[in-house]
Amino acid sequence: MDVVINVFVGLHIIGIASLLGGFLTQMKAMGAGTARFVPAMLHGALTMLVTGVILVGLNQMQDYAVDNIKIGVKLAVLIVILGLVYVKRDEEKVEKPLFGLVGLLTVVNIFIALLWT
Repeated sequence: MDVVINVFVGLHIIGIASLLGGFLTQMKAMGAGTARFVPAMLHGALTMLVTGVILVGLNQMQDYAVDNIKIGVKLAVLIVILGLVYVKRDEEKVEKPLFGLVGLLTVVNIFIALLWT
C-alpha cells in the first residue's frame, strides 16, 4: 500500500508543479497586465484536489496519523485557488492583484505542507 500512497504523492506534486509552473510562465505577462489563467493551472489544481482527497483516504485506511486541521486548511486554500482559476479561466486578461493572489496562495499551500508539523 505504501507504493500506491507514494504514487499519489508523486501525482500530487505534479499537480502543484503544474499550478505553480503555469503561474510562473505568466509572470512576465502579469507585469504587462496581460496575464491569464492557463489550462495547466486549472488542471494542476484539480489534480491536487483529487490526489489530496485520495491521499487522505489511503493514509487513514492504513491507520497513519493524519492532521485533519492541516488538511482542512490546505483544502480551504486550494478551494479558493480552484474557484478563482475556474471562474476566470476564459478571460483574456486577469487583474494583477487577483493573479498575484493565486500565486501567493499556491506558495502558501506549499509551505503549509512542508512546515506544518
